[in-house]
Amino acid sequence: MGRFGMGELIVILIIVLIIFGAGKLPQIGEALGRSIRGFKKGVADEEKPAAPQPAAPSPAAKADAPAPPEPEKKA
Repeated sequence: MGRFGMGELIVILIIVLIIFGAGKLPQIGEALGRSIRGFKKGVADEEKPAAPQPAAPSPAAKADAPAPPEPEKKA
């Protein structure tokens, strides 16, 4: 299975034109372009090292914090 030649590409284009019609081709091209850009952006983002996330406060630090005041009870 090799690369597509010019004849194969023309046949594929004619089939797509018959199925979707000439009016839908610009929308299909635009959607395909957005998909490719999104894929490239995702690959580029994956290659960049992520910034380290700030460490969450430990449970011991929460235990040292003063407790909130309790509401007064009415008798």
